[in-house]
Amino acid sequence: MTRTDETTTMTSGELAHLGEGSVAYLRKVSSDDLRGRFPGLDEIAPGMELWALFAANGQPILLSDARDRALAGALENDLTTVAIH
Repeated sequence: MTRTDETTTMTSGELAHLGEGSVAYLRKVSSDDLRGRFPGLDEIAPGMELWALFAANGQPILLSDARDRALAGALENDLTTVAIH
């Protein structure tokens, strides 16, 4: 039996779409850091710790004050979550 090692090369465009529609990341965020990530967000109290769910490409999906609710949102949308520290 002959074994050949094959390397698959992805373009930057393909890499940018990797996980799209199937993977999301969960991250604890401060309310002070949200303005740029969640456009159109109403005024929110400063200094709050919240949980944000983002699509694989970084697009915001949802924001919650409870980690369990953010995870539930991912499950409802059939997304596999990964944690970002």
